[in-house]
Amino acid sequence: MAQTAGTQAIPRGRQMKEKAASSFGVKYPTIIVVALVLMFVAVIYVGSHIRMTKLEYEIAATLNAKENLLEEQKRLKLELAMLKSPQRIENIARNKLQMSYPDAEQVIVLKKTGK
Repeated sequence: MAQTAGTQAIPRGRQMKEKAASSFGVKYPTIIVVALVLMFVAVIYVGSHIRMTKLEYEIAATLNAKENLLEEQKRLKLELAMLKSPQRIENIARNKLQMSYPDAEQVIVLKKTGK
């Protein structure tokens, strides 16, 4: 039942298991190294994918903020144009400040002198 290899006896059942394991030509440490490398690559891929997703959300939020600021800028430009309106200024001068146009005798015309 047991064959001898050198001085050590190897049981026949064990010899068959070793042949079956070595028939694939791959040892367990090699499989472990390949599995570790694949897991490392998978972790790197998932990490980069998560980072990319976070950046996409940040870009979307920044674009949304930009749109809001552009709308506010348009609103403020319109408000500025309304506040600078000559009709509005004249209305405030006449009604709130009780101002009026000067009479003809109140106007003093200065002549341009010089070179």
